[in-house]
Amino acid sequence: MEEALLQHKISPEISSAVAGASEEFGGGWRRCALTRREFTAELKKMAEIAAPMVAATVSQYLMQVVSMSMVGHLGELALSGVSVASSLANVTGFNVLFGMAGALETLCGQAFGAEHYQKLGSYTYCSVLSLFLICIPISILWLFMDRLLILFGQDPNISAVACQYTVYLIPALFGFGVLESLIRYFQSQSLISPMIWSTLTALLLHVGLCWVLVHNVGAGVVGAAVSLGVAYWVNAILLWIYKDWSSTCEKSRAFVMSDVLSKIKEFCRFALPSALMMCLELWSFEFMILLAGRLPNSQLETSVLSICLTTVTLHYYVIYGVGASVSVRVSNELGAGNPREARVAVIASVAVAGAEAVFVGVTLMCFRRIWGYIYSNEKEVVDYCAWMSPLLCLSFIFDSMLSIFSGVARGTGWQHLGAVVNIGAYYLTGIPIGVVLCFVMKWGGKGLWVGVLTGSALQALLLGLITSRTNWYKQAMKARERLLEGTDETSHVLPLLA
Repeated sequence: MEEALLQHKISPEISSAVAGASEEFGGGWRRCALTRREFTAELKKMAEIAAPMVAATVSQYLMQVVSMSMVGHLGELALSGVSVASSLANVTGFNVLFGMAGALETLCGQAFGAEHYQKLGSYTYCSVLSLFLICIPISILWLFMDRLLILFGQDPNISAVACQYTVYLIPALFGFGVLESLIRYFQSQSLISPMIWSTLTALLLHVGLCWVLVHNVGAGVVGAAVSLGVAYWVNAILLWIYKDWSSTCEKSRAFVMSDVLSKIKEFCRFALPSALMMCLELWSFEFMILLAGRLPNSQLETSVLSICLTTVTLHYYVIYGVGASVSVRVSNELGAGNPREARVAVIASVAVAGAEAVFVGVTLMCFRRIWGYIYSNEKEVVDYCAWMSPLLCLSFIFDSMLSIFSGVARGTGWQHLGAVVNIGAYYLTGIPIGVVLCFVMKWGGKGLWVGVLTGSALQALLLGLITSRTNWYKQAMKARERLLEGTDETSHVLPLLA
């Protein structure tokens, strides 16, 4: 740090003050007592962000559920084709864009905290441009989805339906890239209300339009894909209009094209590990479903694991709102040079996530013998779901903690560490354990879930250790040094020492 200060030509007096502050915030700062007033105030700030974020995130997730539900009434072939297509579209496209857009939680969040408002606009346009370019090779892949599925042993008829759906889903892919960039833009400024109204409007439009196209017009799976694309683009356009015309975005919507192009490298430095961190975790669950298809009673095992995965996914989108809120709070405070407030935000978010996990887990255990009926009327499936309930409760706990620690990773900018942790947790530990328990110990689908659960537990433990050992003062200094590159550093270091 001293070398960095010398590079910015800070006076010896300020260097001495920074050294003292580093000792306070880096070592002894961890032992500073957290007052009840600080904790309560932080909980209030997080609630104002998290609650509406949950509504917006769940509403966006329901768009894909609506498409699946509408197509489900067309017959088994259409449902199977769209189910396979949706899974592969998420794995190869939507999850990648969602993860890459997470880089804006670091860049825009810290820029907003440092009051460098113009950089928000530059970073957002940079994200839109970058994600558009990424969509091109993904679209080419989707054009040959049928050949890819047949190569993996899928039924040719199902593969043809899946390819038809993904081809008409390509416009939705580009709209999703714009939408996720704008969502992170608003999220970093805690402007959640526009996101709620635009998402709810798009969801209602999607419900009506999808019904008309699928059932009244007779467009079938093509209508479901087209409707989803329209919904994503309407959502993005509404947010774009608000950004361009609202006075609340007057400072942050400005940008310079040369500045946008110059920041592509910086954006990719955070976006690629961010996408890898998210995709590695989600791909492990998809891999588990594929392995379940190789079991003797594959229909039962796959159905139950799919039900469990659907339940866990819904919970993930709920708790993601809390993770997004801690990402906003941490990035804003680090950008503003407030390391203590960033640490308080982490502590408060862990408390909220823990309470939420306990509540959801207890609720599931109380209804463990009947919750399976939501998805199936087969008693064998319902009984299997009841047996899996304790494992799901553990998944809720680990997922809640992971949502927080992943949010901290995005807020501080150490997504690369998260990606490395995920490789070790899932692909070197969790999946091998699941394979052994499933095929060697003959535990079936339960063994696969235990394996992935082991990976989640290890991931939560490692990310928790990294978070607990984080020197928040150094993180604040790194954020300020990057944001203030090319400016007079002296005038901006003093607020850190107050």
